[in-house]
Amino acid sequence: MTAHKLILTLDDAKKIAAGAEAEAKRNGWPVVIAIVDDGGHLLHLQRLDGTQYGSTQVAIEKARAAIAFRRPTKIWEENIAAGHLRYLNLPGTLPIEGGLPVMVDNQFTGAVGVSGVRSHQDAQIAQAGIDALLS
Repeated sequence: MTAHKLILTLDDAKKIAAGAEAEAKRNGWPVVIAIVDDGGHLLHLQRLDGTQYGSTQVAIEKARAAIAFRRPTKIWEENIAAGHLRYLNLPGTLPIEGGLPVMVDNQFTGAVGVSGVRSHQDAQIAQAGIDALLS
């Protein structure tokens, strides 16, 4: 049996970044956009003008957490808010919304992490990036 693995290319990452940037600019939101491959390795990073530099590492870690556990980082934020503090001890998690895995043809190919505005706005920007790739 032959297995086929899809990968997130640099061109794919640029499409995601362009879609995310367009959403951020449309709303006037200064953010950092990080895109990682399925191993959590950084493929593309951009910091929009006026974004605090502290958001750079946060965006990268959101993306890495989303692909490491193959779920949106919002899941941990909700669990922590519900009092399930044990999730704080999971290595590599970041319990702040704004990290989303990228799925293509039912395969996890990478993730997007956004940081700079409110966490639900970060997630909105990340989703716009993924939508740009899949459209």
